[in-house]
Amino acid sequence: MRLEILTPDEMGKVDRAAIATGPLDGYGLMQNAGSAVLAAILERFAEAEGFHVLCGPGNNGGDGYVVARLLAERGAQVSLYADDQPRSGSDAARAREDCPLAPRPFAEFEPNEHWLVVDALFGAGLSKPLEGQEAEVMKRTRSRALTVVAIDLPSGVSGMTGKPLGASFEADLTVTFFRKKPGHLLVPGRQSCGETLVADIGIARSAIEQGSVQLWENAPALWQTAFPTLDINAHKYQRGHVAIVSGGGASTGAARLAARGAARAGAGAVTVLSPANALSVNAMHLTSIMLRKVETTEELLDFCLDRSPAAAVLGPGAGTGDRTRAFARSLLEQAKSPKGLVFDADAITAFQGEAETFFAMTKSSKAQVVLTPHEGEFARLFKDLGDASETSKVERAREAARRSSATIVLKGPDTVVAAPDGRATINTNATSDLATAGSGDVLSGMIASLMAQTMPAFEAACAAVWLHAEAGRLFGRGLLAEDLPEMLPRVFQERLPEYTV
Repeated sequence: MRLEILTPDEMGKVDRAAIATGPLDGYGLMQNAGSAVLAAILERFAEAEGFHVLCGPGNNGGDGYVVARLLAERGAQVSLYADDQPRSGSDAARAREDCPLAPRPFAEFEPNEHWLVVDALFGAGLSKPLEGQEAEVMKRTRSRALTVVAIDLPSGVSGMTGKPLGASFEADLTVTFFRKKPGHLLVPGRQSCGETLVADIGIARSAIEQGSVQLWENAPALWQTAFPTLDINAHKYQRGHVAIVSGGGASTGAARLAARGAARAGAGAVTVLSPANALSVNAMHLTSIMLRKVETTEELLDFCLDRSPAAAVLGPGAGTGDRTRAFARSLLEQAKSPKGLVFDADAITAFQGEAETFFAMTKSSKAQVVLTPHEGEFARLFKDLGDASETSKVERAREAARRSSATIVLKGPDTVVAAPDGRATINTNATSDLATAGSGDVLSGMIASLMAQTMPAFEAACAAVWLHAEAGRLFGRGLLAEDLPEMLPRVFQERLPEYTV
C-alpha cells in the first residue's frame, strides 16, 4: 500500500531524484501525468460536453497543457485558458508549445453549462491566496456549480495544512501523482478534493530517500505486525490488565465506556477504580469488568503493587480537581506505575495552567504516555499551538509530542497521531457518526488495552484510532458510544482477516 504522505517539498525532491535516475525525464513524467488525468476524466465524466482547461505558469499548468492536447486529439471540445507564460526552457513551456490550442486570457473565461473544468493552475505548491483573474475564474466556476477535476490539489488549498489560503476550488475529483500530500487528507482539504486518485506516472519507490518519510495515512498495514496475537496457553493477565479510574457517583458512565472499550479491544482483565460514593452505581452496571474502591493516592499505589496493571486510563469523568492531578502524579512518578498510561479529557484539562509541571512528569516517567485531546483540550494544554490558521495539524501534534515526550492523539475527523520521535499518521476512515458523547472515552480504553497487550504506544494509538473509526463506520447512523465496543468483534473478523485469537 502507498501509505507514505509527502509534503510538497518532499515531493519536489522525489521528482528531482526520479528525473536524475531515469528512465523518464521531466517531460516524460509530465506526459504520463497528463495521460493519467485524461484516463480518469474519460472513466468518470465521459458525458461532459466539453472541457475548460485552466493552466498556471508552472508544472501544474504543464500537466494541464498535456491534458488539453490529449482531449483535442480525441475530438473533444476544449477551451484553453492561461495568462502567464511558463518559464522559458521548462517542461511546462515545452508542453505549451506542443499543445495545438491557443490559450485565451482568464478574463475571457465564461463557463459553459455541462462542461467540465480542469484546474491546472497551481496544485499543492501554492503558498499564497488565489488573486486577480485566477480568483475570478474560480468564482465563476463555483457560481455555475460545474464539475471540477483538479490536478495534484485544488488550487487555493494548502498542500501542507489542507486549509484554504483564501478562495479555493472545490473539486469533484483530484488526481495526484506517486503519493498523497497532507492537504489531501487534512480537513477541510479532504472535502475540497472530492475523490482523490493517486496515479502511477513512472516514479520508482526507490525515489523516496530511505528513512526520510515520517508521515503516513493510518491503516492496518502500518501496525498489524505489532498487533497482539495470543498463544494457546495464554491466561487473562497475559492478555493484559487495564485499570480505569472512575469519577464520582454522578459521573461514572465515561469510565465504564472506557472499560468496555478496553475489554472488547482484547484486554484479559479490566478493573474500574471507583470512589466509595460511586461503588454501588458502578457495581450495578459491571459484570465481567472488576471493581475496586480507590479514593486516595495511597489506595491507588496499593492497587498497582497488588495487581500490577499493565496500563491505566485517567480522565474520563474523573473531574479536573486535586484528586485527578494527584492520581496523575502518582501514576507518572512511581516506579510500580503501569507501563502504559492514557490521559484523556479531564486529566488533560486538570493541568491547564500547569503544563510545564505536567510535561516534566511525562518526560521523566518510566511509563509510555498517550494524551488524547480534542482541539479544545489541546489548546488548554498547548496554548501556543492552538488551531493556528497557517500551521499544519500534523506539525502541531508533532511539537506537542516533542514537548511532552508523549504520543499525542489529536482527535477530529482527521485524527493525527504523533510520536515524540517525529513519526505521525493521519486517520481517514472516521465518519461524522463518531461525533457522539462518550466516543472518545471508548477510544482511550482501547488504546490502553492494546498497550497492555504489549503494543508500543504509537502503534497502539494508531491501531485503536483506526479500529474505533471502523467500528463507527460499520454501525452507521444512530451510533451511540455504547455501540462502539460491541462492534469491535465484527471489525476484527471482517476488517482484520489476519487477526488471530
